Amino acid sequence: MTWTTRPRSDLSGLACIQAGDGPRVVLLHGVGLRSEAWNAQIDAFSATHKVTAIDMPGHGETPFANFTIESHAAHILRAIDGPFTAIGHSMGAMIAVELARQAPTRITAIAALNAIFERAPEAAKAVQSRAASLDGPTDPAPTLTRWFGDTPSRERTACKNWLRDIDPAAYQHAYTLFAQSNGPSRNTLRTLFCSALFLTGEDEPNSTPKMSHTMAALAPQGRSQIIRNAAHMMPMTHAGDTTNALKTLLKRT
Repeated sequence: MTWTTRPRSDLSGLACIQAGDGPRVVLLHGVGLRSEAWNAQIDAFSATHKVTAIDMPGHGETPFANFTIESHAAHILRAIDGPFTAIGHSMGAMIAVELARQAPTRITAIAALNAIFERAPEAAKAVQSRAASLDGPTDPAPTLTRWFGDTPSRERTACKNWLRDIDPAAYQHAYTLFAQSNGPSRNTLRTLFCSALFLTGEDEPNSTPKMSHTMAALAPQGRSQIIRNAAHMMPMTHAGDTTNALKTLLKRT
């Protein structure tokens, strides 16, 4: 899979990649990434769906402005008409759940990939410490090691370039929001009445399989799935398995 840059459309101030036609699917990436992180899924889903992959503020080609998970979800809902399925990775997973909370009659289904939920105290302390240490240009090395280890790959190189290119203020703002969040509340999950897939990697140390199983058990139509030998960047590193799991959700919707 290649991770080349794609042309953007403007969606009420949000830069996005659009492809295909049919029922709409909205893809939401994580902190430090950009919409091209979904390249494999864009290609796969655009055969049957209208795909909109949105750059988070300060990422890709969307201008940076202060935002919260709630305000960004509200912006997306204003920008997109009609019903859609929301698929998010990492911080994008938080936004996908928030979309369903704000607009339960418009979100047909969600998928939350590598989503955090009720971090253990030591994990919360570690991520908050990383957020507090951010100052100036982003050093991608620690993040790449957490995501990929030390093994070279095209995916690792693509993420390295994206992390180097991002506005440091935008990265710090988004990562701080991510660090301060503990994931969706139990009440939000209990009132999530659309079909909901919680998908993570078997080797994911932070957005753990236990978290996905717990969230799925709380959601009335929740289902969890764990991808073998995958970790945090599974939409890129395990694109085939991730895409197949998401296709099953779309077929059920």
